[in-house]
Amino acid sequence: MTELNTDKVTAELDGDFVVFRIGMRINTLWKVHRWLPVFRAMPKMLEELDEGSESGLLGYDLKLGIRNHEVVQYWRSFEKLRKYALDADAGHASAITWTNQLMRESDAVGIWHETYLVRNGAYETVYNNTPPIGLGKAGTLYPATERRRTAAGRLGWTEGDDVTFQQDEVRSDPVEPE
Repeated sequence: MTELNTDKVTAELDGDFVVFRIGMRINTLWKVHRWLPVFRAMPKMLEELDEGSESGLLGYDLKLGIRNHEVVQYWRSFEKLRKYALDADAGHASAITWTNQLMRESDAVGIWHETYLVRNGAYETVYNNTPPIGLGKAGTLYPATERRRTAAGRLGWTEGDDVTFQQDEVRSDPVEPE
């Protein structure tokens, strides 16, 4: 079992980065021969990326469901992500070629992706009683204290003093983005 971090922490990453969500949807569960090859391709690509320390992949989370499966990836830059995606010698280029062929033949499986360019300091995170998750796997964890105590503080909008917790009540001051 993954060890829980029982402290309230936040994750930070120096500089800009990319969040890349890629997923697969099984449209016809009983057509295993159509979706299983697609399902099995992603772990191979993640293994390939883990082996290449210069790949630019900082970390990822795998989310499995019954029909919907997703990998949330954190990349150093869009250029690194694009370089891997288009590299003829890497696993993705050949996988996308045969996946597109499979999808032309049948609608049993679908794939999708979303790319978000995140500017330095334009995000905030908090984790409490969880193992490293999401950006917590890709960035550096810090105690969520002082400036990092509140969401506005983690964004750099306040000194972390904009919220007070008193028994069953939460009070906050209005904040403005800087």
